[in-house]
Amino acid sequence: MVLRLAASATALLVFQSVVYANPSATMPLASHRAAYDLSLVDPTSPPHSSAQTPIAASGLIAYEFRGSPCEGYTSNFRQLTRMERSEGEPLSTQVNAMSFEDADGKSMRFRVDSEGAPEAPPIVGTATRGPDDDLRVELTKPSRKAIDFGHDILFPTQHIERLIEAAKKGGGAIQARVYDGSDTGAKIYATMAVIGKEASKPSDDAEAAAELRGIRRWPVVVSYFDEASKDSAPEYTLSFDLYENGVSGTLKLDYGLFALRARLQKLEILPMPVCEK
Repeated sequence: MVLRLAASATALLVFQSVVYANPSATMPLASHRAAYDLSLVDPTSPPHSSAQTPIAASGLIAYEFRGSPCEGYTSNFRQLTRMERSEGEPLSTQVNAMSFEDADGKSMRFRVDSEGAPEAPPIVGTATRGPDDDLRVELTKPSRKAIDFGHDILFPTQHIERLIEAAKKGGGAIQARVYDGSDTGAKIYATMAVIGKEASKPSDDAEAAAELRGIRRWPVVVSYFDEASKDSAPEYTLSFDLYENGVSGTLKLDYGLFALRARLQKLEILPMPVCEK
């Protein structure tokens, strides 16, 4: 998505604080709205910086997630970013992304619109799994195109669910192929997640969202690689606390030459759909 800014941040999933008698019970992903403020992690110049390397950054991420395991999941993501460089005009970008994953994880509809520099055309399409789990993507924008990616590929919500499941089993290194419709819509990400031990200290995120107090969480680092690229370096890396209820707390988005922090500022829980038996 444009400058690879939070390309998979559509996986930011949050849920209200609930106390369960059974600690192994599965918490559903919640309908919610969340807001994050963006800033440059370290304004000092890295060893390989250039005149185009940002010296300051500001912006926001607004995210809305709705749905249930019986009717599917809808997400709306908006990111505004403004970066100042040592030379040239500030660089401003806006990314709007919408997606719907069906309840069975068999298909995903998506649209990504980007504005700013560099300019990028809209990405619109549908990803569908066949009888043998093979994933086929049909793009309608920027041009009509069908792509077959093979099997063992996760959508964003499925990826988060896989990470939560692994965290509850002790964590460690988790590999997964992920498709989210971002960039050109024709890319599979080979991801490597490292999940640490359960955190024991109080969370800083709870200062902005009381719903997070008392919820188990694990430190997670996820690196995103272009599966088709021979370059071994990740396109970007996300570092965050993953909560048992699906929350992604304050994030660090590392792009190699610079890194952004998306700090959780506000969390609003929305009514959750009830699955009919």
